[in-house]
Amino acid sequence: MTPASRPSPPSGAFSSRRLISVDDLSIDEITFLLNLATYYAGFLQRSDPAPGRLAGRTQINLFFEDSTRTNLSFELAGKKLGADVINVPVSASSIHKGESLVDTAQTLAAMGADVMIVRAKEEGLHQKLSEILNCVVMNGGAGAFEHPTQALLDAAAILSEFETIEGLTIAICGDIKHSRVAGSDTTLFQKLGAKVRFVGPADLMPDNNQFADVERYGSLADGIANADVVMGLRMQFERMGDGGADAAQGYYEKFGLSHDTIKLAKPDAKIMHPGPMNRGVEIDGALADDPDRSLILRQVFYGVAMRMACLDAFVTRGE
Repeated sequence: MTPASRPSPPSGAFSSRRLISVDDLSIDEITFLLNLATYYAGFLQRSDPAPGRLAGRTQINLFFEDSTRTNLSFELAGKKLGADVINVPVSASSIHKGESLVDTAQTLAAMGADVMIVRAKEEGLHQKLSEILNCVVMNGGAGAFEHPTQALLDAAAILSEFETIEGLTIAICGDIKHSRVAGSDTTLFQKLGAKVRFVGPADLMPDNNQFADVERYGSLADGIANADVVMGLRMQFERMGDGGADAAQGYYEKFGLSHDTIKLAKPDAKIMHPGPMNRGVEIDGALADDPDRSLILRQVFYGVAMRMACLDAFVTRGE
């Protein structure tokens, strides 16, 4: 099969050389990334080699927090595009000798990085790095509300099932307060014309001044009624402090997603989850594994395709 032609980027796109927030992207840039991810998804589906658009470039993955999907998908994405990919083992780095995160990043950039993907809990770190590093800076997860490439891949997964995101009702359920995914997804989905709802216990909702325009539901039945897409989020106990695990007590009985509870949504509603999943806490395993209802593995697939698109777009800027 002849691969579809690579889409052309909009004029002047990706000149900022950073992807820190969904708000860094124009609608034209978002549309191009979604189309480019579809283009690369074709290579992945056919098991064909993708164009080596990052050949001779150096990609550094600097993850100060644990990650499986984001870290490995960025690694795969870079390698499939021909980049030299370096995963920095933070546990063995000079961070443990007292070196600051900024100094570590500057040292690595000075070795010739063309793009650096950084994951960290610190607010503002990516902004600072983008101002001082002479390479593309991409956010692999930051602070409380930013995970832009996850939002983009989630949008790509939805578009693989629906013709458009505009007009869809998307219910995000669970630990929204501590979720970077909920933050970036909400911003992106709204930009693309979807109606977003938050569903879950009051103590797992963000502050009232955050996403004030999003409807909030304390009842699963009301929150997912007539929804096109229902996304479950895991309990992020590591961000809750002491006693955080208590939030899981009784959660599944009230808000757990299963074949029974999903009947409250539209008959053809799709299930999503950014992972990792706590089966039996926020979602039943049988529903998560149901290929007729679940887009979860498709999210993983588009994680590679979308990160290929982001690396290509920001590093080459249409070269």
